[in-house]
Amino acid sequence: MPVPTRIIVEMIPQGNFIKVSAVCEDTGREVSIVGDPRAGNAALKALAVKKLKYVMSKQDSGQTPRRGIEV
Repeated sequence: MPVPTRIIVEMIPQGNFIKVSAVCEDTGREVSIVGDPRAGNAALKALAVKKLKYVMSKQDSGQTPRRGIEV
């Protein structure tokens, strides 16, 4: 599976945190993270996209992705 190039990112504030979802338009694969709003929108978006690429690369190699992501 190729690296996602078209990604939709949704940011939803929920109290003291923000839920960020990233969806690959080509495959429909979706991942989510929860972050501190003080981290900034750009950093949270970058982390969600990084997680999506990580999950898709593990799926492509036939491995089961571990829960979480190392930063």
